[in-house]
Amino acid sequence: MDNSINLSDDTLSKIDEVVPKYPEKRSAALMVIHLVQDELGAVDDASCEWIARRLELQPINIKELITFYPMLREKPWGRKHVRVCRTLPCALRGSYGTCKTFEEKLGIKEGHVSEDGEYSLEFMECLADCGQGPVVIVDEKTYENIDGKTAEKFADLLIDGKLDESEDFHSYEDSLTQETKN
Repeated sequence: MDNSINLSDDTLSKIDEVVPKYPEKRSAALMVIHLVQDELGAVDDASCEWIARRLELQPINIKELITFYPMLREKPWGRKHVRVCRTLPCALRGSYGTCKTFEEKLGIKEGHVSEDGEYSLEFMECLADCGQGPVVIVDEKTYENIDGKTAEKFADLLIDGKLDESEDFHSYEDSLTQETKN
């Protein structure tokens, strides 16, 4: 099998391991798509065609999965990917305003990537922390109660590259590691 999309040997090995675990090659499609996206950041047309050849499918069979599932994408997100929860509990606590603030501060529209590729913004369904909304995830770190003036300060720190150093904002994940150290 050619490697025209330049996947690492590690990812190719993982794909070779996962495909035989399914009764039919096509059943491995989502797993293979995830492996490719994890390495390349997205599954563009060339990647879609490569996956289809690898699984002996038509490219449309892969494309329909990529365009259906919101966690799959055809273009990479920005270097800093910001997700804001829009589900009812977070919406009632101000997540629509939070997303609007981020659009204004980061200079991008929801669902897009900034021209310089630095930021992307996604307004999405449940981020699984309903009691502490509005919930915001930056890359893989979860922040709670980000609304109103807090959202403005949060965005400013993100832009300045000082969010991780902030005394005002601690991610859920960092809080867990701090608890284990104490």
